Amino acid sequence: MSEAKYFDEMLNADGSIREPYRILGEWLDGQPKQALKQLSQDAETIFRRLGITFAVYGSNESTERLIPFDVIPRVIAAQEWRRLEKGIEQRVKALNMFLWDLYHNQDIIRAGRVPEKLIIQNEAFCPQMMGLNPPKGIYSHIIGVDIVRTGPDDFYVLEDNLRTPSGVSYMLEDREAMMHLVPDLFHKLKVAPVETYPENLRRTMESVAPDNCSGNPNLVVLTPGIYNSAYFEHSFLADQMGATLCEGQDLFVDGGKVYMRTTLGPQRVDVIYRRIDDDYVDPLTFRADSMLGVPGLFDAYRAGNVTLINAPGTGIADDKAVYTYVPEIIEFYLGEKPILKNVPTYNCTNDGERAYVLENLEHLVVKEVHGSGGYGMLVGPASTKKQRAEFSEKIKARPDNYIVQPTLALSTCPTFVSKGIAPRHVDLRPYVLVGDKIRITPGGLTRVALKQGSLVVNSSQGGGTKDTWVLEE
Repeated sequence: MSEAKYFDEMLNADGSIREPYRILGEWLDGQPKQALKQLSQDAETIFRRLGITFAVYGSNESTERLIPFDVIPRVIAAQEWRRLEKGIEQRVKALNMFLWDLYHNQDIIRAGRVPEKLIIQNEAFCPQMMGLNPPKGIYSHIIGVDIVRTGPDDFYVLEDNLRTPSGVSYMLEDREAMMHLVPDLFHKLKVAPVETYPENLRRTMESVAPDNCSGNPNLVVLTPGIYNSAYFEHSFLADQMGATLCEGQDLFVDGGKVYMRTTLGPQRVDVIYRRIDDDYVDPLTFRADSMLGVPGLFDAYRAGNVTLINAPGTGIADDKAVYTYVPEIIEFYLGEKPILKNVPTYNCTNDGERAYVLENLEHLVVKEVHGSGGYGMLVGPASTKKQRAEFSEKIKARPDNYIVQPTLALSTCPTFVSKGIAPRHVDLRPYVLVGDKIRITPGGLTRVALKQGSLVVNSSQGGGTKDTWVLEE
């Protein structure tokens, strides 16, 4: 697959270096290949020491792997970031308003702007949330917005993650590693900080504490436990913001309030950053067989005695079928045109669009509506005839279970590979915190497809990460 048709974030068409990358380009020119190789090895040593791993499901190899890290940072100019920031802020505002409406008046459904069936029959919709007023009216407090770039001014939102977006620990550790490895580069460039994220997360959580909270809110991170693929992140974030990491059995409900068992006796808990799926939060309200949740937790939440971050039922707003309506959602609630575009998406429940999809699978990307991590998807240009035939049958059987998009010409960034420096495709996940105000960390997690020609950036599918440098003016 030729890289020529893709937007190169570092190089202009004539081979000259784009201004945001000028200083980095000069630095790279002065680095022998051996030096970059040594930096990569040093980075690996750092990550091994920290124990940063991720789980690979369905693999015959070791299920825990070190996430690949590329030592050449991605650079984003200040003015580019400003536009992204505005677009992200607009999007998260509208999505939180959408969630409020869905669980109250459902004005958007009554106005015919979003189909009722898409919401009410959706497995991510949580009827138990109807009429419940979360503190400050916020449903999703931590959001990851996946963005791809296709040109100098062309950014698209690939998907919104409003349930439990992961990866923020990689963003923080990538930055720490780079500051250790190339301090000289940080002196030459004014790079916006990301290390304020844990403090901002804490502030956000404290700002949405229940009204009846007295004194400083007691914050906890609720984890399913050590066997979860993101356990490193759960413990890391709890440690970084000075919150307690706990499991379901560490908490109990008494008199409609939540308490944590400690050696000094029960302690009231005010805000819970839960990393447990909706179905498992409370066995008395959701799945009765859940061993991960806390019996009575949802009733305490409904009574306004504890805040859950993110609220149950937020998944309806990041459902891949609902995603196609986000431009409508922005216009409906804010009366504005979307600043950031959606990727054009085909609706397989529409006969004409489905017919087009089935005829052109080799050019398209097919995703399961509730899929994640790069699993359950078909990347047309990289697929076999057999795989396309299988997906064709799947789409015919359950057209509402899939969304289909064109194969985007994802931008490339210089990446250190075995043969030296080469362009590789990237995406970006900025992290947004919503509480007393909206806080967006400058940059986010850049994921990179390390295989030549590959467009799949998920770590579980052979991708790695880069540090993201947003330049300050």
